[in-house]
Amino acid sequence: MPPIELILRLLLAAVLGAGIGLEREYHRKPAGLRTNILIALGSALFTMMSMRLGLAGHNEDRISSTVVSGIGFLGAGAIMRHRESVTGMTTAATIWVNAAVGMAVGAGEYAMASLATLITLLVLAALAPAERYFERRASSPAAANAASSSAPDGPPAPTPRR
Repeated sequence: MPPIELILRLLLAAVLGAGIGLEREYHRKPAGLRTNILIALGSALFTMMSMRLGLAGHNEDRISSTVVSGIGFLGAGAIMRHRESVTGMTTAATIWVNAAVGMAVGAGEYAMASLATLITLLVLAALAPAERYFERRASSPAAANAASSSAPDGPPAPTPRR
């Protein structure tokens, strides 16, 4: 791979990771700007190494599959359970998608990586208000009354705590 191609791939991975990281940073999420840049950059680098080793006759899928497993481990660290609530699922999923974006860049799939980043940003930004609306609606007193009136005989179902 020519040096300019190497530079462009690593820089694009960093820029796309930064796009996702800025959105996470703006919303004060644990995996922010630096974390997402490093995830995309590392994934791109591992993918490029995997491709280079593949050209040299080694098993190139071994590194790619290890990246996916390693990112799953990193994402699992972002998930927290407290009583009946689970938090960090979106952060974990963002880490996972960001690694895939980095891998796509590393493989030279620039349009695929850019489109995936755009869709990821749209999902994170546009769907958050809809999600909050449904959470408010589910925890409203009217929804609780409707649920208890349609519940079978016995004690009412516990209301989720926030």
